[in-house]
Amino acid sequence: MRSQRAVAGIDIGGDRKGNHLVILRDTQIVCNLRSQAPEQMVEKCLQFEVGAVGIDAPCLWRVGEAGRQAEKELARQRIFSFATPTRATAMASRSGFYEWMFNGELVYQAFAPHFPLFNNGGELGDRVSFETFPHAITSAFLGTAVASAKQKRTQRRAILQNAGIDATSLKSIDEVDAALCALTAHCLLDERFVAYGDELGGFIVVPAPAGTLKGSSEYRFRG
Repeated sequence: MRSQRAVAGIDIGGDRKGNHLVILRDTQIVCNLRSQAPEQMVEKCLQFEVGAVGIDAPCLWRVGEAGRQAEKELARQRIFSFATPTRATAMASRSGFYEWMFNGELVYQAFAPHFPLFNNGGELGDRVSFETFPHAITSAFLGTAVASAKQKRTQRRAILQNAGIDATSLKSIDEVDAALCALTAHCLLDERFVAYGDELGGFIVVPAPAGTLKGSSEYRFRG
């Protein structure tokens, strides 16, 4: 990892599970917190001078019935995620399933004044937040044919270990997933990433697959 900036990852959960924040400086885990309010997570990221924050939740709701472009592009790569509904649809649901998406919305709102949302254009500036998710990250590192939800506990820890990150202090899969989001933030700052989506539905950022060359139509750079 070339970037010297601290980076952060946030795994979003429902009210019962809570959110998990992991901050990396180079390959060292310098902060690992659970069930913090969004404003407290912002304060921690400012305290550690974080440059980029990867968040495992939709950054924008679906507009209309067409679906988010980012999710459709990933599906064509055989990388599937929960389909983000319109906000009205989520509000009308009584299942409680979308609770975590509303929690994610609160996190993005808290971070926005200090960590503007990634828009895939121009310079990133001093700070940025962006959407990502662990299965897509795992697929980027291992390939879609290998990445498996059934093996996520071993595969995702192995990715962190291969990146030089000591994952022994991470006690749950939620903490591991937050660390993967932070690792992706390193890739963003190092300009080794792929951005799927558009401005209407928001962008999903994942690490560039192994072998992706500068100049590839799928490789999106700053500047």
